[in-house]
Amino acid sequence: MISHLDGMVSGIAPEGAVIEVGGVGLLVQCTPGTLATLRRGERARVATSLVVREDALTLFGFAADDERDVFELLQTASGVGPRLALAMLAVFTPDELRRAVAAEDVTALTRVPGIGRKGAQRIVLELAGRLGSPGLAGGRAQQGQLAAARPGLPGAEPWRDQVRAGLLNLGWQAREADQAIAAVAADALAAAADGGTTASGGTTAGDRTPPGRGTANGGPGEAEVSVMLRAALRKLSRA
Repeated sequence: MISHLDGMVSGIAPEGAVIEVGGVGLLVQCTPGTLATLRRGERARVATSLVVREDALTLFGFAADDERDVFELLQTASGVGPRLALAMLAVFTPDELRRAVAAEDVTALTRVPGIGRKGAQRIVLELAGRLGSPGLAGGRAQQGQLAAARPGLPGAEPWRDQVRAGLLNLGWQAREADQAIAAVAADALAAAADGGTTASGGTTAGDRTPPGRGTANGGPGEAEVSVMLRAALRKLSRA
């Protein structure tokens, strides 16, 4: 098993990245959130999981070991393959998945494209007590790594492009993706104008631009792509 890669990022696409190790470029499939931590031409370390099929060897990459471990555990549930497990981790962090399963929150799980109510119920039943408790050391380490990996992107358009690509890869239509992105951008603009709070005075967790990262006109400048992607997915799930 290939447990991690440590090398130069030689290419990035919406669905994955090429990491060069020992002169060999390895294609790694990643969530949009993990891709947001990578920079072309810079060295990176990603935890990996190798999925072996009769017709393919596919390497999946993650920002931290905890995310990789949850990815592998998800696939032990009936009907959950690597692509669906990756989609789940594009929508939720590992701790958010732990909380959803522990609380038997079927509605939350159906936000993932490809998971219906019956599938969500089966996942809750089969994974109950197996994902661990929220706030584990691995989950905290993952958040630290994401924050330290320069997730922000300069300017407004780059985050929009990556979030749009992520939504399209998850099966949403271009029109739906554009509408969700516009709504998230509007929320971030309003949050920046209100000093990080909504009109009702509460914080918009996951739906606002991190403090100090706005553009000159108050919009989401160096917005963390993974945060903006999850915010857009929340918008789509409520539509």
